[in-house]
Amino acid sequence: MYEFNYHRPASLDEAKKILAANDEAKLLAGGMTLLPTMKMRLARPSDLVDLSAISELNGITDTGDAIIVGAMSRHAEVASSDVVKASIPALAELAEQIGDAQVRNRGTIGGSLANSDPAADYPAAVLGLGATVRTDQREIAADDYFQGMFETALAEGEMIVSVSFPKPKKAAYAKFPNPASRYAVVGVMVAVTSGGIRVAVTGAGACAFRATAFEEALTSAMTAEAIADLSVDAAELNSDLHASADYRAHLVTVMARRAVQALGD
Repeated sequence: MYEFNYHRPASLDEAKKILAANDEAKLLAGGMTLLPTMKMRLARPSDLVDLSAISELNGITDTGDAIIVGAMSRHAEVASSDVVKASIPALAELAEQIGDAQVRNRGTIGGSLANSDPAADYPAAVLGLGATVRTDQREIAADDYFQGMFETALAEGEMIVSVSFPKPKKAAYAKFPNPASRYAVVGVMVAVTSGGIRVAVTGAGACAFRATAFEEALTSAMTAEAIADLSVDAAELNSDLHASADYRAHLVTVMARRAVQALGD
């Protein structure tokens, strides 16, 4: 049987008090990972803290130089947001490619980033656009956030409040999806930002990472041909029933080239 206490706090402060009082409590956002894990008996939290009623975790706003996406914003909301489409269309397009309709209408950006699944799409956007992950305690730069498979810079009990995406000059995302789950076997975000060109890869390694050699080549020439002969080290990549490490290395180059080509469209 499933035995846990269910909480639906109305504020961050209330949620934090519940977490502090229950060492085995888990935060519930969209539940796309936590609930299946519980069904398989791989997680048995004493308490579930449902974040859906906390208004400060919702909403998408334009601050002028950035788009702020609340942690509880559903993938479908990001995909359909006129605010996002107007300033960062690549982010809306990425969100539209996540899972299926059911997942897009339940899953949240905060839940995705807190889980940091190696095949999730949002990490490519966060890292590629140089976003900032805002928590109830601090701000974490994208380059410092992803630390390993299902590992992030979040401390125990720390909650994501929102994500701030600086507006790029232009950006594009290309993805090779698993045909069943629509997870990224490999996904690549290429962005021209005020701080330079950023190329972020998801699906290939233990967590999202930047392809610095690709960034350097594209700084010299923003063409697909400029990176055609580049590759990432397959020894550092994932190998599973969906794709070998060598195949993933090949896909990184292919998806990066497609993203660059999309920038010119």
